Amino acid sequence: MRRLNATLVGLVAIGLTTIGCARLTAPPPIPVAAPRLDVIWVASDLAVVMQMLRVAEVGPGDVVYDLGCGDGRIVIVAAERFGARAVGVDLDPELLRQARQNAVKAGVADRVTFREQDLFATDLREATVVALYLSPEVNLKLRPKLLRELRPGSRIVSHEYDLGDWLPERTVLVPLAERAHRVFLWRVPPGATLKPAR
Repeated sequence: MRRLNATLVGLVAIGLTTIGCARLTAPPPIPVAAPRLDVIWVASDLAVVMQMLRVAEVGPGDVVYDLGCGDGRIVIVAAERFGARAVGVDLDPELLRQARQNAVKAGVADRVTFREQDLFATDLREATVVALYLSPEVNLKLRPKLLRELRPGSRIVSHEYDLGDWLPERTVLVPLAERAHRVFLWRVPPGATLKPAR
């Protein structure tokens, strides 16, 4: 009986020690969720990028914002070929790293800025041109912000997707090997009012 009691006491002690050690072991790390992306970035062909910037009549006096800029191609081309200052906004840090490297390679790092932030939190009041290649749903959700923050006369140019019932001033087709891509242009109307960002 003593031997059985000693064995039981030993097993209980081992069990308690194991439980105690388990409590001392750090819990597995909780993964940090990446920011939820409204759209997955897809690169615009250079021919489409050039047409977007031409249709928007981008020039040296412009500040171009690309919302969902990915690797920075619209921002870089706006600075390199059209002389504009430009700002790219994206949530993907890896794409932004590539964009910054691409700007250095293109020699325009001093005229472009890349921001890791949500496009809905971005202050657009400085922009004279906003470039979009998002989705129909995101464009519609973004429309009130564009009208609220952009100055009258500012241009909005979108690859492929419109802004709902706001008819574009101009629509251009860009024929590529696989299909024709649409480029839309709008100007913020004079009745739109610039309101302070919150």
